[in-house]
Amino acid sequence: TAACQLPLGSVNAGGDHLNQQVTATTPPTAGSKATWAVDRFADGVTRLSSNWVIEPEVPATWAHYGNVVLNSTMYSATYRVGNSDPKVYFTRIGGGWDKFTYFEKSWYDEGAAARVARTHYYGLRNDGILFRWQQSGSTWRAAGSYPGFAAVKTMALISQTRTYDTFLATTRGGALYTIRIPITSPMKPVVKVVRSSTWQSFESLVANRCGQYGVLLLGIDKDTQSGYLYAVGHANGPARIGHHVAGGDRLFDLAAGGI
Repeated sequence: TAACQLPLGSVNAGGDHLNQQVTATTPPTAGSKATWAVDRFADGVTRLSSNWVIEPEVPATWAHYGNVVLNSTMYSATYRVGNSDPKVYFTRIGGGWDKFTYFEKSWYDEGAAARVARTHYYGLRNDGILFRWQQSGSTWRAAGSYPGFAAVKTMALISQTRTYDTFLATTRGGALYTIRIPITSPMKPVVKVVRSSTWQSFESLVANRCGQYGVLLLGIDKDTQSGYLYAVGHANGPARIGHHVAGGDRLFDLAAGGI
């Protein structure tokens, strides 16, 4: 019965790790901007960041871990807050990431009883090729690639199952698509149009599950420093994408406290 929430995070130019929470109330609300940690990364070097996981370890100590691209190299990064150790521990994954415009981790786990679990990573390179890797332990292996996405501006993972991942993607021309990617090989995405126009203003999309079938989707327009929150039902082609929260009204002013 509680309103769904969308936890946001980013690393700013000064290397601080920031957070903010958006809640799908009526009208939707954006919490105040806070700081997880100050100066954990060098100034101006963080290009891309995955979702981050925050876990309690001992009373008043929290572990933060995720993937970051620093300049052209991707690392797995871990740091802690609540203790006296300010260090970030990095494990190098690989170079060449200065050519990538988007990165996402898809972690799917049905628990020990089902024994169905998988971890895939996706990266969109600036020449329009979408790459996929599968992680096993600490090892990444190539799990396919597919060309033809040069028009894509940004993407967001909205659904995972045993057999496929689904993204929403916007194009520079303003279209909104679903991209369903079966985990089978060779990699063959299935692309369907949802909207043919008006979505070109968003530089970033952030999504989080809401209820059993729905998704909260935040579109961030950096040019106007605005965020727009949508409740997305089943993305059934052009027929419907769900409904706008607050009718598509501007949710918050990024410059005044949004992330």
